[in-house]
Amino acid sequence: MHKIVLAITGASGSIYPRLLLRKLLTVSAQWEELAVVMTENAKQVWETELGMADYKDFMALADKGKQGIQFYSTMDFNAPFASGSGRFNTMIIAPCSMGTLGRIATGVSTDLITRAADVVLKERRKLICMIRDTPYNLIHIRNMETVTLAGGIICPASPSFYSRPTTIEEVAATVADRVLDLAGLDISTYRWGE
Repeated sequence: MHKIVLAITGASGSIYPRLLLRKLLTVSAQWEELAVVMTENAKQVWETELGMADYKDFMALADKGKQGIQFYSTMDFNAPFASGSGRFNTMIIAPCSMGTLGRIATGVSTDLITRAADVVLKERRKLICMIRDTPYNLIHIRNMETVTLAGGIICPASPSFYSRPTTIEEVAATVADRVLDLAGLDISTYRWGE
């Protein structure tokens, strides 16, 4: 059983965590705990990109224990995944801003997201950073290299088109599905050659 942290930062791409949450709820038998941490910037971006009604629907999940999801403040260092003893085995940062990536790469734990990422890396567990910014400068590339060398997975939000997606949701789902595959979850999705 997986114990998963989904961190949402302020980079553009709110559709990705929305899809990830929906898909995670469809495979809830495969995870024991799902923790969500969202920055203030991410909340603003979500409202801008998906609308206030969608944000309110998202926050309705924030009721303690609703469907097995627990929400945490970015400053809640008492969260179980702020320590290796919490035994959360997977952390997905979607989208992962370049600022967050830089703090992870340099070991600067200023909030719960960067602390949890540090814990996941030190415990040799799975960290998946869905970066969305483009183009990359040399600092971004070096930070991606550092996180990769430390054991993290850099998964750019680069959709695939093999499945011939026809809507924005279908295009974004190609990335969300790839992240869930990387997390080790068994999901129904397009498979090359099938």
